[in-house]
Amino acid sequence: MSTDAAAIPMSAAQAGSAAAKTRRVVVATAIGNGLIMFDFTVYVFSAAIIGRHFFPSASPLASLLMSFATFGGGFVMRPVGAMIIGNLSDHKGRKAALTFSIALMLLGTGIIAFTPSYATIGVPATILIVAARLMQGLAAGGEIGTASAAMLELSSAGRRCYLVSWRAASQGASALAGALVGALTTAALSPDEMQNWGWRIPFLLGMLIGPVGWYLRRHMAEMPSTGRARPTLKSVFAQHGCTLWYGMLMMAAPSASIYIAVYYMPTYLVRTLHQSPTISLLSACLSGALIFICTPLLARVADRQRRRKPIQYVTLTTSIVLVYPAFLALTHGVGEWGSLLIIGGYVAVALSNGGASTVMMLEAFPRHQRAAGMSMIYSFGATVFGGFSPFIVTWLIGVSGNPMAPAWYLLAALCISLFALTRFPDKVEAL
Repeated sequence: MSTDAAAIPMSAAQAGSAAAKTRRVVVATAIGNGLIMFDFTVYVFSAAIIGRHFFPSASPLASLLMSFATFGGGFVMRPVGAMIIGNLSDHKGRKAALTFSIALMLLGTGIIAFTPSYATIGVPATILIVAARLMQGLAAGGEIGTASAAMLELSSAGRRCYLVSWRAASQGASALAGALVGALTTAALSPDEMQNWGWRIPFLLGMLIGPVGWYLRRHMAEMPSTGRARPTLKSVFAQHGCTLWYGMLMMAAPSASIYIAVYYMPTYLVRTLHQSPTISLLSACLSGALIFICTPLLARVADRQRRRKPIQYVTLTTSIVLVYPAFLALTHGVGEWGSLLIIGGYVAVALSNGGASTVMMLEAFPRHQRAAGMSMIYSFGATVFGGFSPFIVTWLIGVSGNPMAPAWYLLAALCISLFALTRFPDKVEAL
């Protein structure tokens, strides 16, 4: 009797300790991921200004295209980062990989924040900006898979989608923070001040708050070792080729949606629809807030279902139905507040399913290959379908004069993901 009584408090203490450890890792991972995505994507909110400062041209469209091309160039390094940092995570542990990725991102952000303009130092300014974006892409490439794997491996079977969803939710929070900073600086500063130095403020903030994420990750608990043989990238491709291929195709819809409906949308509203800069950035604020709020809520619903696919079929098919009417309304003058409502509605449907989709991809790999596999799926998919999407739709609008180009791009991406979802393995396994 006394033995049982003594065992109960110990069991409760162990459970409390495990729960506290889980919370610390989830907080450190989510905050760090949010900071990394803030630093990586805040670039797009200042793309037009950066184009004028570092990619001078007689044509404003050419400068903007070069700036978006450099934004997309950061994605070229994502698959490299996925292979290097994802493999580091499976070899050395989640903590080492996560700490390395945030340190590398901070270095790239610092270069962008402090590099003088082309008018001051000439070609080296352009080279430094491109190098910084490649560095940021390398860091982001290994971040998503490692962060998602760390969260999954700490969760119980009934809470996997919910815990993993905080990685996607933190991306929404970073979009909200980046757009909010952009909106506030645009409203508070004169156009000349914004052009000369105001655009650097978001990057400087990233430099200031980034060390918080690095500190949290540096001091978080390490995940337990799998005890398995170290995987090679060759073995991941050889053993899971079809899973990787369909996973990359599944990334078409979320990648295109976030980089067009959230990050490109401020530029689209100003340049193509001629709305005010403040309202256009508020669209990104609203989108980020909806991703942050809706993603964990929908993940709780997904955790109550036996399989991962049904909720994804609902969100994908609904997005396909909504995308064309949404852009048709935007281009036919529904007004600024009507535009916010339409954009928010599409984002709430198309970008709130990060929990179930990410968990389904993670569960398709054994633990000792999980971070590398997920990193490669995310990075290759985001590079092909998301990274250059602002460049592509800007070019399409420029050559065709058709403001509906983003809708057709999104519709194609949604259909590709729906096809891939029908082929992707759906298995819920013990971890």
